[in-house]
This record gives sequence, structure tokens and C-alpha cells, in this order.
Amino acid sequence: MYIAQAFKGLHDWWRYLLGVLIVFTAWQMVGMIPLGVVLGIKVFETGNIPVTIPDMIEALGSNLFLFLMLVSFAAGLAGVIFSAKILHKQSFVQLTTTRKKIDWSRFWFIFILWGVISSGFVLIDYFFFAPEDYVLNFKLKPFLILAAIAITLIPLQTSFEEYFFRGYLMQGIGVVCKNKWLPLLITSVGFGLMHIANPEVDQLGPVIMVYYIGTGLFLGVLTLMDEGLELALGFHAANNLFTALLVTADWTAFQTDSILKDMSDPDTMALGEIFIPVFVVFPILLFILSKKYNWSNWKDKLIGNVIEPTKEDYKIIE
Repeated sequence: MYIAQAFKGLHDWWRYLLGVLIVFTAWQMVGMIPLGVVLGIKVFETGNIPVTIPDMIEALGSNLFLFLMLVSFAAGLAGVIFSAKILHKQSFVQLTTTRKKIDWSRFWFIFILWGVISSGFVLIDYFFFAPEDYVLNFKLKPFLILAAIAITLIPLQTSFEEYFFRGYLMQGIGVVCKNKWLPLLITSVGFGLMHIANPEVDQLGPVIMVYYIGTGLFLGVLTLMDEGLELALGFHAANNLFTALLVTADWTAFQTDSILKDMSDPDTMALGEIFIPVFVVFPILLFILSKKYNWSNWKDKLIGNVIEPTKEDYKIIE
């Protein structure tokens, strides 16, 4: 089982506590230095202090802000890998999957599938249902810069979130608490709360947390049922990358030089953008993936106990 991978390394509770501190320091302190320096220079030049994310985007420009923001996630990912390797003596493959090597075919399958589906939703809406809700935002040079930044750094951002929540924390909480439902619940709620400072929350209110926590739960189920992070990594990368390149809005965290700009009233989007993905689209995806990868024993994999293997099963590092 995926959580039991942690037993192959050093899994004392204090190691995970220290690891979280290392990751947080790398992500929110070291990783934020470039953004802080550039903002400081801008404040010195203009005398204006940007406080909110929209203020920062206006001060720096969307592409520069996106680049500097994503750098912090790359630093956080380095912190996760460092903690797993140094504190837990755990290999990158063991943090990723129960398979002998990372199955990239799984990553690319769901990356392409969700990229096509999510982009299709937007394009169908644009061409057939509500073209008045969009304006063409395409400018070649800014878009090419955006594409270079997004293709290079967004996979690092999404990988950080997956390796930290569905990987490091899922395994750590699981081996400490000896069950699967608690790490699934805690990491899903934690993933949702991580987005609480996003502009979408101010615009839409607490209801948007249904989407964030629901997405975290969906990604957690993917990880536990498939015994690895490959599907979660592919889905998350596709979701953020295609969104950043295809459509933006003034009230979202990813305000980019994308192809389209959504001008619709966000107060009217709750049903289509929040509840349908969580309660309709994600369950359908789980059904499709369960058939493709022959998932079974759902109850034990999602809410069963985490049992430490014997030394005959694993060569435990002590």
C-alpha cells in the first residue's frame, strides 16, 4: 500500500514535524526572497506598497509576478525532497509510488485526458453557450513569455503540492495514526485551506472551499486507490497549466496573459464551476480510472488500517 512506503525509511513522528518545518521554511521564507526583493525595489521606485495579490500583479506585471510566485513552490518542492532523503532516508521513487519505478504512462494519460476535458469545457462555453462572457486576450509576445514560464514552472508548483500533501503528509500522518481515513481527510482539508488567501475566496466567499477541499479529496482518493502519485501529479499539472494558458479572470489567483479572459459575473458561477466538478465530473473520472486500472477493495484502501510490514516484507532502515 502507498502509505506503508514510509515504513521503508525512518518514520518517527518528530522527523515529520521537523520535515514540515523545513518545507515551510523553504517554501514560504527562502522561496519568497526573490518576490520580496523585487517588490521592495518596486516600492522604492514608486512609493506604493502592494498588499494584495492583485496589487502585486499590477505593480510587477502578470508574467513577472507569476514567475516569482512559482519560484517559491519550486523551493518548497526541493524542501520536500530534501526532507524525505535526509530525514527519512527515503528514495524519490518510494515517496512517489509503490511501483518499482515511476509509471509516467499514468501521468501522461490523465494529463492529456484532463487537459482535453477542461479545455473543452471552456471552448464549448466560448463558442456555443456564452461567447459574450469572454474576450480575446491573446497577445503573441506576452503569451510566449507566459508559455515559457508556465511550462517550466507550473509542473513544479503542482508537484510540490502533490508531493507535500498527497505524498509526505499522507504517508507521515498515516504511519503515525495507523489508518488511512485520517490522512485522507487532513490532507484534503489542508490542501483546501492552503488556497484560502486566493482572490477567489474574497470574490466568491467560503463556498469556493467546497471546490478546493473536494479537489484535494479527489486527488487523495486517486493516490490511495492507485497506490501512487502519478495520476494526481498528471491531473494537477494539466489543470493548472491548461487554465493558465487558456483563460484568465481579474478575480483569480492565476491572472495571466492567456488566450481568453473570462468577463462573466463570478457571483453566478457557483453551480457550474464549484459543484459540478466536485459532485459530477470527479466521480465520473474516478469510475473511468477504476475501470482502466482495475481498482478494487475500495473500503480497505480508503479507510482501512495502516499495518507496518514485517522485516520479511520490507528491508526496514533503522
